[in-house]
Amino acid sequence: MVMSISRQQSLPIEDYALIGDCRSAALVGRNGSIDWLCWPRFDSGACLSALLGDGSNGRFHIAPVQDGAIIGPATSRSYLGPTAVLETVWQTEQGTVAIIDFMVPESEFGTLIRLVECREGRFDMRMELCLRFDYGKSVPWVTRRKGGNGIVAVSGPDMVVLRTDVDLRGEDMMTVADFTVTAGQRIPFVLTHCASHLTVPMATDHNDALYQTKQFWEQWSAKSTYDGEWAVSISRSLLTLKCLTDRVTGGIVAAPTTSLPEEIGGVRNWDYRFCWLRDASITLFAFMNAGYFDEAGSWAEWLQRSVAGSPQQVQIMYGLAGERRLEEYEIDLPGYEGSKPVRIGNAASSQVQLDIYGEVCMALNQARRGNLLSKDFAWPLQCELLAHLETLWSKPDSGLWETRGGEKHFTFSKVMAWAAFARSIEDAEQNGLDAPLDAWRATRDQIFSEVCTKGFDTGLNSFTQVFGEPALDASLLLIPVIGFLPGTDPRVVGTIKAIEEGLVENGFVLRYRASAQSDGLPGQEGAFLACSFWLAQAMCLSGRQADARALFQRLIGLCNDVGLLSEEYDPHGKRFTGNFPQAFSHVAMVSTALMLDGVRQ
Repeated sequence: MVMSISRQQSLPIEDYALIGDCRSAALVGRNGSIDWLCWPRFDSGACLSALLGDGSNGRFHIAPVQDGAIIGPATSRSYLGPTAVLETVWQTEQGTVAIIDFMVPESEFGTLIRLVECREGRFDMRMELCLRFDYGKSVPWVTRRKGGNGIVAVSGPDMVVLRTDVDLRGEDMMTVADFTVTAGQRIPFVLTHCASHLTVPMATDHNDALYQTKQFWEQWSAKSTYDGEWAVSISRSLLTLKCLTDRVTGGIVAAPTTSLPEEIGGVRNWDYRFCWLRDASITLFAFMNAGYFDEAGSWAEWLQRSVAGSPQQVQIMYGLAGERRLEEYEIDLPGYEGSKPVRIGNAASSQVQLDIYGEVCMALNQARRGNLLSKDFAWPLQCELLAHLETLWSKPDSGLWETRGGEKHFTFSKVMAWAAFARSIEDAEQNGLDAPLDAWRATRDQIFSEVCTKGFDTGLNSFTQVFGEPALDASLLLIPVIGFLPGTDPRVVGTIKAIEEGLVENGFVLRYRASAQSDGLPGQEGAFLACSFWLAQAMCLSGRQADARALFQRLIGLCNDVGLLSEEYDPHGKRFTGNFPQAFSHVAMVSTALMLDGVRQ
């Protein structure tokens, strides 16, 4: 009798790998369990939610067993070259067995395939599929598939079909298979999603799907122009960013997960399955500087559609297709390692954050310089955004970090408002575009003066998080990267030193000193990984190249065994925290590598 493996808790965040089809994504644990999957889109309700609870909340687990117990975790795992095809391997005295996991890009329906492949010896295996739609809430109606092994699971608007070559049975509200594989044998499990009102999709040839999927990713990876010192790590980061790009709309999600905590057991748990203008813009920089231009064009078109309308209604984030309503609510899941609440949607979508204007204008400027857009692409919209920013920049906002402690005059927000005018002036001058240049130059210079006067603390010899307050903020490390001041300016050098002394813990950079007073939330958080990469960039631009390279080398050493990074890192518990994998972290890695290799940002 094989013991059920479904009730096991979720794994440490770093023990997961990502597979995806540029429409949705799944997290696969090193124990052979898929614990997170949203269908049909990144932001759809999850049908596998064990990541935020246990197997009863939805899991697709395949693993070798011996004497009624799972053999695990796997001996090793890796991606098959520069692809998003994952291989998880168990090597024991019995032999070697592997599970090959992938999602099929450009498929008409969402298709996830798991291939159990015995390479040596003989293994008893167990498969458990516990589908729970709507974030673990809805138990589907399951029937046997006509004309072959498999099941059809229906719940409201969703239908999922499982096809396989082995016998299936129902057990404890799950679909289960106990089977044996011997050397040279490959057994497929093909999971397909479609709308429940449609006819059951046709079967997918798993061998052809594997070939096509590998070819898709290999051809995409071959477009990269980066051949520097950290080519393997940068290739994986770029692949991860591509996995987070929606092939239909061009939108780029910040992460494929929700509510992975910034502090284990804490309340700082957010839904990141949306398209932040900020995150998407910096991802665009990374793609363009590495030779990926199609994504730039698709993103620019997404941007123009999403922000179309009144400039007063521009949001900091949107849904994958430009949806504006992202209301935040809580759902009844146990939470990752008991971290509650579990949130769906994001209330920060209604915040005012001035920095997004700078990021958008910088992205459009970069695209024009690279001849990826017509010179006047989105120019009328950009002019309208700046006209609105002229009335807005001097007001308080919620800041880059989306704090919930009230609006303030955040220094970085003002710096990015400066960048919006500076880059737009450059666009107009270089491309002969019609613009109120005298007014823009006056506003640019006024913002510069205010930041240098009100945002710099002479006692600290540093720029500060908020005008007139002595707190530090790691975003200020981007001042020389943006070009507001050169990296060798004494004020920048002083800011770098102050942050190294005040925000670095165990060698990693905090965003700021979190507290209920500073951001309106109880508890703490880990070190924000992008900020540590920003410190390396600031070091580089200030002439400390050796220090920058040493820090960067240590940071890429944090990547898990398949090259992925989360949002944050707990330097005390030495583990990942926050949503995973995080676009912001991987973009920062790519940008830092490009800078250290001498590529213009």
